[in-house]
Amino acid sequence: MKIHKKDVLLYVLIVILPIISFGFYYYYHILKETNIKKNTDAKWIASMYQKNWDQFIGETITSLKVVSLSAVENMNNLQTIEPLLQKVNHSDPRYGGLYLLDSHGKLLSSSESFQIYADFSSRDYIQEIMKTKDTVISNHQEVLPNNQKILGLATPVLDENNQLEGILVAYLRTDYMINLMRVFTPDTKLYILNEDNHPVLEINTSKNDLNNKENWVTKTLDRLPWTIKVKVSDQNTQELRSTFGKAIFLVLILTHILFLMIEYILLRKNTVKERKENEIQKLELVGTLAASTAHEIRNPLTGVKGLIQLLSEKYPAPEDQYYFEIINSELKRINEIVSEFLILGKPTVQLNEKVDIAATLHELKPLIISEGNTFNIECHWQIPNEPVMVNCVKDQMKQVILNVTRNAFESMSSNGILQVNLHLLDNYCKLQVIDNGKGISKDNLDKIFRPFYTSKETGTGLGLVICKRIIQSFNGEININSTESVGTEVGITLPIVKNKRV
Repeated sequence: MKIHKKDVLLYVLIVILPIISFGFYYYYHILKETNIKKNTDAKWIASMYQKNWDQFIGETITSLKVVSLSAVENMNNLQTIEPLLQKVNHSDPRYGGLYLLDSHGKLLSSSESFQIYADFSSRDYIQEIMKTKDTVISNHQEVLPNNQKILGLATPVLDENNQLEGILVAYLRTDYMINLMRVFTPDTKLYILNEDNHPVLEINTSKNDLNNKENWVTKTLDRLPWTIKVKVSDQNTQELRSTFGKAIFLVLILTHILFLMIEYILLRKNTVKERKENEIQKLELVGTLAASTAHEIRNPLTGVKGLIQLLSEKYPAPEDQYYFEIINSELKRINEIVSEFLILGKPTVQLNEKVDIAATLHELKPLIISEGNTFNIECHWQIPNEPVMVNCVKDQMKQVILNVTRNAFESMSSNGILQVNLHLLDNYCKLQVIDNGKGISKDNLDKIFRPFYTSKETGTGLGLVICKRIIQSFNGEININSTESVGTEVGITLPIVKNKRV
């Protein structure tokens, strides 16, 4: 199979370049969209945990303040405080223990049966609460003897004079919060920094993650000077490739379909063009042969006509004259065929002139009506009153009109109707010859302008071919539309000549 350069170029333009361009654009687009989505997701997770931690700390502080109010009234009766601490501790899974200290950080009572520490005074957050008399949370995790990781939160127990009577300490279980966070976002990497930028709590992170400062979303807690950092998740290369591959495959199919459609359209155009060129070449070849043959026929034909004329004068008997008339009629028919052959030959220089098509139709009107009467056919006319000027050869234009109307008469049975319309439009005029005859089949309609094709018993198959050549020589067009058992419409379009304004 021969591959043409234009086919390769078309394939590159329709398939290769669009795929490459779309590939770069789509890959950049999905990469950008994925990054935006992942950043948005990370911000949403950070905001959610910011609110959760603020709510968690707020609820814990509120709970401890309620307990501290009971504790300040029972500082001298520690036996009533211990059951309260145990009840609060066991009712809320966030607590890893509740402890009541005196104003110096010594343990007075606890919710646990075993003693973890007797003295809390060395804790940084205990020393700070002694100074500030305000709720304080530890800046780092602690590990209890039972390996439980906790964060210490202390709130003051104040008397009526706002003096420090004691300190209420709650151990908050970090594993409880981590488990809750892992339920919502099991694969998210995040950690919480204290005010000294040291990690207080880590989830799914490694040392490399902590050292890498890029692609992290940061949110600051409202109730604590802590910061939540959420890692923007990495690109899923496999998912990205799958999405990209599906899109490229779809574009590949669409571009190939488009390429095949364009190839099909171009192939059809080329086929039609080649067919027309072949018909033109064939017509020129036939015309050249016919014209040369016609010249050779016409010369002896002239001599035969002269001899017949002499014989008709020599033999005046009616019977002889009858035969001479038949001979002259056939010679006339031969001469008409020869004239048609000459028109098929290479066109000669024509002396076109301005012709009023409306006036020409009026001249032919009696002749056409007379011919219609012989077929018992009624003729209807629609001709504008103003002149319709066209550059053409008048006799050839008459030949076309008579040929078309004769074909219409021959296609109709008795009581048929022939409609001749002339329409004047902006830059051209249109002559319509419409009959209600037997019509032409679709298969035959494609052949009617081929040389020597005819559906008549005595036709030469050159009439419409000559009509088309004549009309085309006037820069016009002739078209035929027909439906079997309905009728045929012949449309002749010619450019009009407008009068130049002085």
